[in-house]
Amino acid sequence: MYHSKLENRFSFGRVVILAAMPLVLIFVFLLGYCAIAFEHHLKVSKTALALITGMLCWTVYAVFCPTPGLVISDLHNHLSSIAEIILFIVASMTLVEVINSHNGFDFLVKAITSKSKRVLLWQITWISFFLSAVLDNLTTTIVMVSVVQLLIPEKQDRWTMCGMIVIAANAGGTWSPIGDVTSTMLWIGGQLSSLNMMKSLFIPSVVCLLVPLTIQTFFYSGPLSVSSYNLPRGPEPHSRLIFCLVLGILFFVPIFKTFTHLPPYIGILLGLGFLWLVVDYLHGNQKNRAHLGITHSLSRIDMSGVLFFLGILLSVSALESGHVLAKVAIWLDSVIPSPVYLASVLGVLSSVMDNVPLVAATMGMYPLSQFPIDHPLWEMIALASGTGGSLLIVGSAAGIVAMGMEGVDFIWYFKRMTLLALSGFVSAMLVYVGLVHFVF
Repeated sequence: MYHSKLENRFSFGRVVILAAMPLVLIFVFLLGYCAIAFEHHLKVSKTALALITGMLCWTVYAVFCPTPGLVISDLHNHLSSIAEIILFIVASMTLVEVINSHNGFDFLVKAITSKSKRVLLWQITWISFFLSAVLDNLTTTIVMVSVVQLLIPEKQDRWTMCGMIVIAANAGGTWSPIGDVTSTMLWIGGQLSSLNMMKSLFIPSVVCLLVPLTIQTFFYSGPLSVSSYNLPRGPEPHSRLIFCLVLGILFFVPIFKTFTHLPPYIGILLGLGFLWLVVDYLHGNQKNRAHLGITHSLSRIDMSGVLFFLGILLSVSALESGHVLAKVAIWLDSVIPSPVYLASVLGVLSSVMDNVPLVAATMGMYPLSQFPIDHPLWEMIALASGTGGSLLIVGSAAGIVAMGMEGVDFIWYFKRMTLLALSGFVSAMLVYVGLVHFVF
């Protein structure tokens, strides 16, 4: 009798602990999220806050989880996928830094000859839009932010351009199966076919950029004097060759992934290794060219931004392991029966949480037998999750990279860019629904 009562109390205590875990996880995550949002007021590093938040979330999960082995297993599984992203980011930043050290962006900056801020805004955003469909929104943001840093010296103008690059890169990556992580997930998972994705989502993606870009045009005006350009000292030896090689590597990565089915980081690290050999061959015997080597480029990448990204991903992975995101998705399905509204809400949530686990949870909720390949539900989820991340600077990989590289402030982005991104997001969803009803 005594053992039975003790066992019942133990079972009751375990149920209470398991029920409390999601609430504590959400509290820790939101507390860290708010601290990151107000980093400038707190005068602390957002990277430190992100790392603390990520570690505390996993600590809470470990303390509340009754099975220690499950915690380690979950951590290893998530760390594997996170490491792929981190390696890809580090390799991408290194490739861009190699171009930068060779002053390879010089001719690209000079090719954009307009002295009008408005014309420059349209040039940069549309280049970002189409480039992200061929590469991906993350790599595109790294490249285009590097160009903007050379082109525009004023911080506020540069931040405005970076904000529009984030919106453009996320919109451009949505209609391509290799342009965004979630689009790739739905493509590989069999929910969407590549040709149908491009046909159905291209026009809504264009609208998603065109609406905020048109609005921003009325507020972003004035000339850029020639003397204000922050041009490099001049091309270094073999700068054109290095520029072409790096672009070739970036174009090679999605092709390599398509044919080998290996993760993108394998392709980009392969390309980095090849570039390293070429750079050593070109400059290895010249002592005055040490600043052009890959080792020097590795020392100049923004590791603070990389660690910030790591902290955010670890925080979200803890929420996923604690079944917080899955429960949110199931609850949404119960209260929002319409697929249009469900996809829209998922898009808004993707600005706060990582869209990858949200889409993964959604893919698990709706079987292909119920919603077959190229069903409008999958297309709306791809569109909403890809473009909804632009609503906040921390809502997408592109935004986090721009935040790390350029230091774009969370509150500044919220005040200046969130309504613009929301106008594009709502317009894109409405256009898609109209196309489904009247065209497709």
